[in-house]
Amino acid sequence: MHIQLSDLFTVGLLVVLEGLLSADNALVVAVMILGLPRRQQKKALRYGLVGAFAFRIAATLLAVYLIRLAFVKLLGGLYLVYLTYQHFFRSGDAEQRSKPRPAKPWLGLPALWGTVVKVELVNIAFSVDSILVAVAMSSKTWVVLAGGLIGIVAMRVVISQLLAIVRRYPTLVDGAFIIIAIVGLKLLIEYAAAMSWIHFEMPKWLSLGVIAVVFLAAYVIARRKGPVAESDDEAATALITDNE
Repeated sequence: MHIQLSDLFTVGLLVVLEGLLSADNALVVAVMILGLPRRQQKKALRYGLVGAFAFRIAATLLAVYLIRLAFVKLLGGLYLVYLTYQHFFRSGDAEQRSKPRPAKPWLGLPALWGTVVKVELVNIAFSVDSILVAVAMSSKTWVVLAGGLIGIVAMRVVISQLLAIVRRYPTLVDGAFIIIAIVGLKLLIEYAAAMSWIHFEMPKWLSLGVIAVVFLAAYVIARRKGPVAESDDEAATALITDNE
């Protein structure tokens, strides 16, 4: 395998693109995992990372067929809009909404594995664009895989930081679900465009700009209300899980 300087530059560029294309994905995943007990959140991230690796490798090798997964965006968009509806209209008042909804068993799976499966499905919905862009940028499989996999690891770090912020400022949850609604609508628009029902797609700079504004506004409001003190039980749990 002959490695050229241009290949390394392409890998670095793909890592940056992965971060830009997956920024909204990070927040969605963080909110989904937040409903698990704290001791299980790192496990969900770990298992989700393994699943993301497996899908990325398989999808890169079969990229010519990936475009047929457009329907995944429809399902992903509908699910995210449903999550937002559940949060704002089925979760009580503002104080109750600020508390993460406990993860529940899903499709016969325990809460942990049900959440991992949901995370993987959301990851697939968000990965289609970035994989197609990567394949278009390089014909070398190892370059596409390296850029994508390194980008996925970087996003796991971002998700961990988002989890810590939302735990400290739980009033951010409302803002997070507004962003989830925006992301869901964006996926639905992309699906409609892929089906040629409409001739418009939300530019990436616009969606990221709106998400940044909503998140910053929610963060300012949360800072004004002040952080939530961690209970002794949560601190003990954090100490145990951080040392696992």
